[in-house]
Amino acid sequence: MSPYGSAVFGIFPRADPIVVRCDYVVVGGGTTGCVVAARLSEQADISVLLLEEGPRDLNPYIHIPGAYYKTAQGPLLKRYEWEPTAEQQRTDKPTMVQARVLGGGSSVNAMIYIRGNPQDYARWEALGADGWGYSNVLPYFLQSEDNNRFCNETHALGGPLGVSDIDDIHPLTRAWLQACQQAGLPYNPDFNSGNQAGCGLYQITARGGRRSSAATAFLKPARKRPNLDIRTGARVTRIIVEKGRAVGVEYFSLGRWFVVRAEREVILSAGAIATPKLMMLSGIGPADALFRHGIKAVADLPGVGQNLQDHVEISLIYQLNGPHSYDKYKKLHWKAAAGLNYLLFGGGPASSNLIEGGAFWWGNKDEAVPDVQFFMVVGAGIEEGVETVPGGNGCTVNLGQVRPRSRGEITLVSANPVDNPRVAPRYFSDPADLDAVTEGTMAALDIMEKPAISRYVAKRQVPPQAMKSREQVRQFCLQTAHAALHPAGTCRIGNDELAVVDSQLRVRAVEGLRVADASVMPTLVSGNPNAVCIMIGERAADFIKARRPAEADLPVRHVPPELTP
Repeated sequence: MSPYGSAVFGIFPRADPIVVRCDYVVVGGGTTGCVVAARLSEQADISVLLLEEGPRDLNPYIHIPGAYYKTAQGPLLKRYEWEPTAEQQRTDKPTMVQARVLGGGSSVNAMIYIRGNPQDYARWEALGADGWGYSNVLPYFLQSEDNNRFCNETHALGGPLGVSDIDDIHPLTRAWLQACQQAGLPYNPDFNSGNQAGCGLYQITARGGRRSSAATAFLKPARKRPNLDIRTGARVTRIIVEKGRAVGVEYFSLGRWFVVRAEREVILSAGAIATPKLMMLSGIGPADALFRHGIKAVADLPGVGQNLQDHVEISLIYQLNGPHSYDKYKKLHWKAAAGLNYLLFGGGPASSNLIEGGAFWWGNKDEAVPDVQFFMVVGAGIEEGVETVPGGNGCTVNLGQVRPRSRGEITLVSANPVDNPRVAPRYFSDPADLDAVTEGTMAALDIMEKPAISRYVAKRQVPPQAMKSREQVRQFCLQTAHAALHPAGTCRIGNDELAVVDSQLRVRAVEGLRVADASVMPTLVSGNPNAVCIMIGERAADFIKARRPAEADLPVRHVPPELTP
């Protein structure tokens, strides 16, 4: 019988469990979980079970880059209230979202392909993540990548993940990039070269005009393997630990209770919020806090749920003086034209992620590398919680501090697995983060006043046009900042008492259990973390298989023979 008793069976029906056996069970079919499951299933003599709480990635909007405005809102997301600090003076109940669909964030995000910079991984090593330096992780980025523009020492061809230029760049994106250059930012042709400074066009995880998610790039080719079982609609409620070893999990699906017995390992890939929650529900975490919820600790790990980080974000919204953005495609006839273009040629607005250009620059001039990232969103009201403009034609500039110093936590509110955990990111608890975001916002406001872009602008909607002083901007940032949806760090790699996993992602004090998702990052990387989650999945699979990528295993890094003159 489940140890939760009525806590679970008040929600799920009481019945004898259906027992399932496998070699490896991967909990969470998000970005990293898809990679881990697919790579492990390459070994024909082992069996892999992948469990995902959400549905399969059948929604057609997932696969069309221009439908990002649909996936950034709606039913494929799970919402968590987050707890503001007293200084933020919020009267609403702000939420952050996490994907709830096969492929996870890679199925619903803006597809921006960013790896961070070499200094990020040097910080990881300095914090105890031995063997996670840039030279260690670069081969795994190359192992995944199939780039349609670059092929050099930092990019590769032949991997499963499509990484592409956006073929149809909106004129407003080009105008904004020119405005950045008018403001003194150099043009950067490749944010993943090791140098992020400047403005430029993002590459995205897409191939042939279709999203290249972890589910389509890694899992779809593996689906026909008889040793891979993928189950969606599966809510995992507990890791089963016996005599100090993880031996399986419990989950509920279609009104039935299942017990999975994993002969080799349990791999947690549920994300930086759900992974620590599941560990704590299973008795793995800070013993005193677990005791208060009536949960017996099987491993006293005080770092579980601690070290929460997120890229806090500011949104500046502008009303345009004409149909100069993708907002015009909200009108039925324009939408029909865009759809026809996409169906016939695979191009046009539907092949764009709507966030084509961006920049990395300094908020804190004392930082060695840029610490603020900018996104030009060619529309308004595209992302959840960001408002549209009167007249319907707008654009949005998002920006965030990419190496936050503030730290929060994930804690349980009860022993009931149905209850969401308490999410307390403590944005701006370190004043240096607010200082950097304020400077970044001042820079973004200045860029939007440059001639190349200002000729398209009717007025600034948010913040109000009258808001000009640095102190006013600082208060605006403090009170309106929202989650950038990149939570990380809650089960971090390290070798100190607050570290949760070792350098091979094995959970301390529990045998047969690993974590492979954004929660293992000691610190957030400088930029969107999806590519890093794929890299973590690649490394996790190799750790489990006890191998390293040989040079012969890496994708093609030279000119293919058919293109040689």
